Formats: sequence, structure tokens, C-alpha cells
Amino acid sequence: MSQIRKAAVAGLFYEANPRDLKRRIRWCYQHQLGPGTLPETLGAKRTIKGLIVPHAGYMYSGPVAAHSYLELARDGLPETFIILCPNHTGRGSLISTMTTGEWETPLGRVQIDTQLAQEMLKLSSIIDDEPLAHQREHSVEAQLPFIQYLAESFNKKFKIVPIAMMMQDLETATEVGKAIYEASKTLNRDVVVVASTDLTHYKSQEVASQEDKAVLDALKKMDQKVVLEVVEEYNVNMCGYGPLAATMTATKLMGASEARVLKYATSGETSGNYQEVVGYAAGVIR
Repeated sequence: MSQIRKAAVAGLFYEANPRDLKRRIRWCYQHQLGPGTLPETLGAKRTIKGLIVPHAGYMYSGPVAAHSYLELARDGLPETFIILCPNHTGRGSLISTMTTGEWETPLGRVQIDTQLAQEMLKLSSIIDDEPLAHQREHSVEAQLPFIQYLAESFNKKFKIVPIAMMMQDLETATEVGKAIYEASKTLNRDVVVVASTDLTHYKSQEVASQEDKAVLDALKKMDQKVVLEVVEEYNVNMCGYGPLAATMTATKLMGASEARVLKYATSGETSGNYQEVVGYAAGVIR
């Protein structure tokens, strides 16, 4: 029997009722911090290899996330999304994927790309098949309703490979990125790699925006080593620097040469509390 990973944060990070959730997603696109328009056409260019997307409650980071997904819709949807996230719960192994089963959200179920996930396990000694890491982890799940909304709007199917990273150093991120590239190439799979990360946590608006600018400037240089150096130098407490570095590694191997930041905002801009904000960025790598 196929294992089903049940939604852990429906009703907390986003609405549990499908109709309300779709309304919330449209709200994200049309919000003043969002792109201001709904995804109305699906492109077929497929130049985008990577996305940078935040993963907080949709009330806070959803409008920023919508920028990445609108850009993706205009470019075209891949067969498989490889979604990299930090491990907030401490469960599972150091690098954890799932190779079988489905993920459930209020918008339906999404299949895991078993063949691709198993190919990655073959290629990397540090990636484990460890569903426990994903059971309560919100940062892959937060991406799924946005992708499901697009897939339903344009009558497309997709699969996912979730990867949670407890270890986030450059060496680990490089190995994960290489495994993603090699597995996708071996199976000739059209993929988009998603770095699910929030930026600076619980610092003032002024400090957060300075620190996050330094990280995003390094991203635009397409240099993952510099990204991690900036994180260390400025003591940036972003949660997904490893997933970002792994995404940059994989997409560069896929031939990507440009990273563009589409939107930056903080939780202060939706909550009104500018003393302790969380930074959110949307970006694409193509």
C-alpha cells in the first residue's frame, strides 16, 4: 500500500478548506506585495531551472512566493519539482528524502517521482530514504498548494522529490546538488529545483534588509560559496542556506547562468511589526 504523507500545516499556514485555499492563493497573487496579477497563460520555454521561494504562513510570505510561481507559469511547468528545504524538526537523518508514496494537501495528492528519488540515492551516500524527516516539516508542504493551483489551472500533471537538509555546509550542498543534476540527466527528466527558504529571522527591519541584501547579491553572482560566506560573516540566521547552495550547484550544472531576484519583503510589511521581522525573497535561476 502506498504511504500517504498527510498535510501537517493545513489550517495553520494556509486554509484547510480547498475553496478557501484557492481564494487565499489568488489573494497572494493579487496582494500589493504580490505580482498583482493571476497566472493566466502557461509558457513552453522551460528556461527556468531553479526557484527561490519562502515558506512561512501564506498571510505573511504568500504574496512574495506568488512572484516565483507566476514567473514559472509564464516559462512552463516541469515534469518534476525537486523541493529542497531545511529540517526544522530535527527528525530523520542528516539528508532525508522519500522515494515512494504521495503527499496530500487540501487540493489533492501529489505523487513522489520514485524513479528519480531512487536514482539520487544511488548517486549519493549522504541522502537517505527517511519519511520521518518529512512528517511534520512544513517547508516542502508550503510549496505544494501553489504548484497544485498552477497544475490544475493549466491541466498539467507533476511529481515531486522532497529533500530535507539538516546538514547545510558547502560540501553537503555540493554533493546533493550534483546528485540532483546527475539523476535528472541520467533519466532525462525535466525538473525545476526549488530552494524553500526564509531569510533573516526575528531581527529589526533595518538589520534584516541589510543582511538579506548581502545574501541576495551573492545569489545574483551565481556563487554558492560566496552565499555561505556571507551567511557566516553577517551571522544571517536564514533557515535554508544549504538548500539554496544545493539548488545553485544543481542548476549551474544544468547550464543556468542567471539568478534574478523578483521580490523581497519582510513579515513587517504584512504584520506591521518592524522590530522583529522575517525576510522573504522570490527568485528564479535560468
